[in-house]
Amino acid sequence: RVSTQSTGFFRFFSTGVMSPSPQTARVVFIGPPGAGKGTQATNLRADIPVCHLSTGDMLRAAAAAGTELGKQAKKIMDAGGLVSDDIMVSLIQENLRSPVCRKGFLLDGFPRTITQAEKLDSMLAQDGQKLDAAFEFAIDDQLLLSRITGRLIHPKSGRTYHVEFNPPKEPMKDDVTGEPLHHRSDDNAEALKKRLATYHQSTAPVLGYYKNKNLLTTLDASKKQDEVYKKIKQALNICLLYTSPSPRDRTRSR
Repeated sequence: RVSTQSTGFFRFFSTGVMSPSPQTARVVFIGPPGAGKGTQATNLRADIPVCHLSTGDMLRAAAAAGTELGKQAKKIMDAGGLVSDDIMVSLIQENLRSPVCRKGFLLDGFPRTITQAEKLDSMLAQDGQKLDAAFEFAIDDQLLLSRITGRLIHPKSGRTYHVEFNPPKEPMKDDVTGEPLHHRSDDNAEALKKRLATYHQSTAPVLGYYKNKNLLTTLDASKKQDEVYKKIKQALNICLLYTSPSPRDRTRSR
C-alpha cells in the first residue's frame, strides 16, 4: 500500500502544486566538487521541506570559527584530502538528530566512504527510518577544472556563481545582498586534482553500495541545471511512490 504522504509528494511533483502537507525525503547527493550538488540542493529545498546538510559548509564554518576541529579540517581540505570518518560521522549524527532535520534531509558530501554509508544506515534504522534515494553527479574531470577554478561563493547563504558560466549581476557581489563574493581557498587546479583523485578512489565503492540497494540514480551533471533537476524530480517520484513507509510513517497514516 502506498502511504498518503508518498502520494502527496507524487501529486506535487506531477502537478507542480504544493499540497498542504508536502512529502519530505531522505536523500544523499554524491559527486565531485563543482558538479552542481549545491545548486540542486537549493532547488530541492525550494520545493520540499528538507534539511540541507553540506559537510563542506559545516567544516568551513568550523574552520572560520577557529575551532580545533575546524583547523584540522581546513588543513586537510586545502591539501585536497578527505576528513576522517569519525569526525564526519559525529558531525552528521549531531545534525540529523536536531529538530529541523527529523522529518527529512538532503546530505551533500556525505557519505564518502562505505564506512560512512553503513553508519548512516545504522543511524536511520535506530529511528525507524531509511534512505529514500541516492544521486550520483557524474561529470568529466576536465570540465570540472574549468568550472571550479572560476567559482565564486557567497559565504553566508552558500549561493554560488561562476565568472564565465553564471556570473553575478555586479562583479564579485552577491545578487541578493550585494555583499562580497569569495574564491574558496581550495578552489584551485592543484588542490582540485588531488580532491578528484581522492574522490574517485574513496567514493566509487559508495556508488556500488547504493546501486546494490536499488537507491542510486546517475545524473549527467554536465547538462543544464534545469535538465538535471528534472531528472531528480522524476527519480524521487518513483522512489517515494513505490517505497514502503517506515514504521513511524505507517502509524501516522492510519
